[in-house]
Amino acid sequence: MDVFEELVRLRRLGQRCALATIVEAHGSIPSYESAKLLVREDGSTLGTVGGGCIEAEVFNTAREVMHSGKPRRLSFDLAREVAFDNGLVCGGQLEVFVEPVIPPPRAFIFGAGHISKSLSKVAAVAGFATVVVDDRESFARRERFPEAEEVRAGEYEAVFPRLPVSESSFIVIVTRGHRDDLRVLRLAARTPARYVAMIGSRRKVAALARQLEEEGVPREALERIHAPMGLDIGAVTPDEIAVATVAEMIAVRRDAASGWRALSKSVFAAEPGKALKQ
Repeated sequence: MDVFEELVRLRRLGQRCALATIVEAHGSIPSYESAKLLVREDGSTLGTVGGGCIEAEVFNTAREVMHSGKPRRLSFDLAREVAFDNGLVCGGQLEVFVEPVIPPPRAFIFGAGHISKSLSKVAAVAGFATVVVDDRESFARRERFPEAEEVRAGEYEAVFPRLPVSESSFIVIVTRGHRDDLRVLRLAARTPARYVAMIGSRRKVAALARQLEEEGVPREALERIHAPMGLDIGAVTPDEIAVATVAEMIAVRRDAASGWRALSKSVFAAEPGKALKQ
């Protein structure tokens, strides 16, 4: 498998990885200049920069930069006696550049109406890769969402399981009605997504959450839902709602010190323990 092909595949899945490359080499080394090692988020690897103690240190550094987001440059001086002690018969020097490859966070937007059109545009400008899903082919069209990474048409229950939702994913529910919002929320609440948000009044949010709890969805899963979605900035128009929602998404993405709970008007954040009883 080619390192670059795998890197592209991981980005499409929204998975982090780190790429280590020998950028400079002098003398005898256990590999060659431009050799690469790809370290995946689960710790598996592809390629090599020479094996032994070098690869072990590069691997550990790759795991670090993958999570810090900051690249590092490593220097190795393979003096013959040191190399021999580690089972390497070489005595050169090499430099390895280890860089994180962090895909843009993916925002799955359910519903392809007016708010979704604005939301997809604002989210894309803010650095999110958007995927728009609607069960109406007349709405889920590429020409309506030219900036989106992907536009899918189909029944939510059929499309959702095929989406690469992960701990770094953002899910926003803005379908055409309460019934469809519930259909998607039922699926989204049980995912590991970093952010799950839904449009609607506080009464609607509480009613849908209460129904899901009666269906057996864990209370902890419901309490992490951002609803009503967006920061409370008095947004009214689709564009304003999009700005408020993306601002909240950015706060979550950047782990803002103020935090979304202090800034938003979520039923769950504002009235913990009461939302489901209203």
